[in-house]
Amino acid sequence: MNPKTPSSPRFRDPTRYDVIVVGAGHAGCEAARASARMGMSTLLLTISIDQVAHMSCNPAIGGIAKGHLVREIDALGGLMAMAIDATGIQFRRLNMKKGPAVRSSRAQADMYMYKSWVREELEAQERLHIKQGLVEGLLVEEGAGRSRVAGVLTQAGEEYGSEAVVVASGTFLGGMVHVGETMYPAGRAGEPPATTLSRALEHLGLRMGRLMTCTTPRLDAKTIDFDRTQEQPGDEVPRPFSFRTREITREQVPCWITRTTPGTLRIIQAGLHRSPMVSGAMKGTPPRYCPSIEDKARHFPDRTSHQIFLEPEGARTTEIYANGLFTGLPVEVQVAMLRSIPGLEEVQIMRPGYAIEYDFVDPTQLAPDLMLKDVTGLFLAGQINGTSGYEEAAAQGLLAGINAALRVRGEPPLVLGRDEAYMGVLVDDLVTRGVTEPYRLFTSRAEYRLLLREDNADLRLMETGYRLGLITDEEIGWLREKARMMERGLEELRGRKVTVEREGGARRGTPLEKVLRQPGVAYRDLEGLDTGFTPVPRQDVAEQIEIAVKYQGYIQRQEAMVRKVRRLESLTIPGDLDYASLSALSREARDRLGAVRPRNLGQASRIPGITAASVSALMVYLKGREKEKGERRKGKAGRK
Repeated sequence: MNPKTPSSPRFRDPTRYDVIVVGAGHAGCEAARASARMGMSTLLLTISIDQVAHMSCNPAIGGIAKGHLVREIDALGGLMAMAIDATGIQFRRLNMKKGPAVRSSRAQADMYMYKSWVREELEAQERLHIKQGLVEGLLVEEGAGRSRVAGVLTQAGEEYGSEAVVVASGTFLGGMVHVGETMYPAGRAGEPPATTLSRALEHLGLRMGRLMTCTTPRLDAKTIDFDRTQEQPGDEVPRPFSFRTREITREQVPCWITRTTPGTLRIIQAGLHRSPMVSGAMKGTPPRYCPSIEDKARHFPDRTSHQIFLEPEGARTTEIYANGLFTGLPVEVQVAMLRSIPGLEEVQIMRPGYAIEYDFVDPTQLAPDLMLKDVTGLFLAGQINGTSGYEEAAAQGLLAGINAALRVRGEPPLVLGRDEAYMGVLVDDLVTRGVTEPYRLFTSRAEYRLLLREDNADLRLMETGYRLGLITDEEIGWLREKARMMERGLEELRGRKVTVEREGGARRGTPLEKVLRQPGVAYRDLEGLDTGFTPVPRQDVAEQIEIAVKYQGYIQRQEAMVRKVRRLESLTIPGDLDYASLSALSREARDRLGAVRPRNLGQASRIPGITAASVSALMVYLKGREKEKGERRKGKAGRK
């Protein structure tokens, strides 16, 4: 009998699970669902079952690079894309006037429908159990030179044993909320922090840090004069996030745009000394790429007008999210600031904005599978690793859940390369470079972004999801049919020829593929040529065919770069290598390499402060070591 099935005696022990996931935010939900779908008896522990998949900040999914992550999560069998397709109230594609590498999808969510939909999916998942409880400690067994996680301990004194634990605690570790001069312990407004768990992680010897972020005031739509704002509609034909969703027919709602004024700036500047992020009351590092309105006022004092997006939090609520007004100012200053903005002159705040500081773990202590190097079976995912954003959290959660399940199975971990997925870029940045501020993913972080487009995420990752058991037979059938349609479409473009009028006479026998490369020619335009050509009917396939043809040279160039870098990736570094003994390296290089302990030469080359000379010296050492091993093997064989 398989010990991981619900009917097994082991599963009936209510205190024992294969995998335990701590936290039911976007990271925890993906981790728990993936683990259960891979056959693991899985426990999801959360401080509040009512807040599963809660959107504590912006009620939106996607955006630049974030949309790429969501489609990759979907291609690996994750939850987020399906959730936003089912509950989105406005869909937009961004950067459509730019190249295909940076085009991204974004959708406004009904935040109440979203968390309800996710909770329903999780509760319906076999082998997944959800329990409410505040985790205060970790059960750890000491081994020879390395600790091993054995379960968790809750505030109520309950002990749950497991072979793998995923901690996805969000901003709850030592969380402290600030509104002006007022401060109180909280993981987010209205919920308690996880202070004891933070101390338990420190007790394991982990290097910890402190970060901070803030959110915006929520406004009552009944008190907003939308006639004084600019309406921002969604796309006429919404494009789904999930490869499984055929179309979105739900009616979309608008968002609105307004701007701050010189009066707004004066109010903020007058209240800056009362902001916890300015006064020194908060000790964490703030996000650079999602700055507070206080930071904008301080660092750009000459800029008096900042764009503010008024975004509905749901289709059946009057609550409006004021995107762009992230703040920790006192409530009375927030009110004055808001009422200096066109359309908000009589606005009422439903929930004030607030700032929050929290603990995180230095992610360079993680291996590329998101398991701690020094604690076997303990995985970390989400904001505990220093990231910001639902999408970054969900991506880590999915990978951590997959790798926790693979570890229980005794199988090798899933590690995605920087050339395979934005998820690979995200994890490699964290475990190799670490963080000094809340990390946010951008397309500019990916060296091979033309290979890592939104439109081809399924072609890149769905076969891997199928191998893991997260993609169904029907879904992989859709993918393989799509790949066949693409190949047939490209073959037809190469095989069909047309006469093209050129200066100095017509040129016969020009392949349609070459015609399509010309500026201003679209794939659908080829149907009008007298060749009998018929475009493929599926829009997604047609789009990928056009990209493959028009960007062929650039794609080939990036593929050549990938092959070159893979040669470095193939030179593995022993995990027990004593860098302190390598006299050819500088002290700084020895310290940095020893802290990260890269798994191969490619990862070593990406560590901040590691020079080309250090990489060359390390390569010489590794090749010399391999040569010595080979000679010893030959010597032993000769003696036999």
